[in-house]
Amino acid sequence: MDSAVHDLRARYAAYRWTPATSGASGAEVHRLTDTGGAGPDLYVKVAAATTGGSPSDLVGEADRLAWLTGRGIPVPRVVERGTNGNVAWLVTEAVPGTPAAARCPEDRRAAVAEALADLTAALHELPAADCPFDRSLAVTEAQAARSIHEGLVDLDDLDEERAGWSGQQLLDALRRTRPTTEDLVVTHGDLTPENVLIDPETCRVTGVIDVVRLGRADRHADLAVILRELASDEDPWFGPAYAERFVERYVERTAGKATVDEDRLAYYRLLDEFF
Repeated sequence: MDSAVHDLRARYAAYRWTPATSGASGAEVHRLTDTGGAGPDLYVKVAAATTGGSPSDLVGEADRLAWLTGRGIPVPRVVERGTNGNVAWLVTEAVPGTPAAARCPEDRRAAVAEALADLTAALHELPAADCPFDRSLAVTEAQAARSIHEGLVDLDDLDEERAGWSGQQLLDALRRTRPTTEDLVVTHGDLTPENVLIDPETCRVTGVIDVVRLGRADRHADLAVILRELASDEDPWFGPAYAERFVERYVERTAGKATVDEDRLAYYRLLDEFF
């Protein structure tokens, strides 16, 4: 065990450590519960400090949480962050609520779809010029190519319409269908209902998690993912009608300034295959 992990366990010895699901890039994730019941639950993530010579995703996530804090988007509070050169760690407070992906009563599903649309619009309305994180195509297409060349794309887990494609086929399609312009806004980058927490009674958003891909990108980078998830036949408690309600609410919240382009949705769903 790295000395940093040993020190973390010592600092948070008053908490019960429970392994949680793995985080981005294989991060080790634990939920910490205060055995005295006085403090909030925490999450600890630990990962290699660098990946391929670059700072780990965990470092990027900490930077993004710090930037989002105080900007009207509810995110976990950073308790501590650090690195010793070998590993990086991030400790955050747990956010209340349940994932928006959780099954909910039918009479609340429209409210959940609308809450997701409101959150998406609020995120996209943040001043993009103030965001220091670049997720434009100049950055992400280069990352997509590296992911293919380094064997990081799971070709056995592609969307149905691309099942059986090779990495080169994915890259060729990405380059062939690249939009000529980008409508840059602040995007989450992995905006699935699983990454948005809500109050199950009021259906209001209580937190946004896993912000490692947050940055300036075309709004369709978010819309492609959230609409795919809402419309999926594998999630029968939502479905196409709720995806349509999301779009109506999103366009309404943006005062009609935003439009949803099907070709761009298709492109950004293709781009999502690489990450």
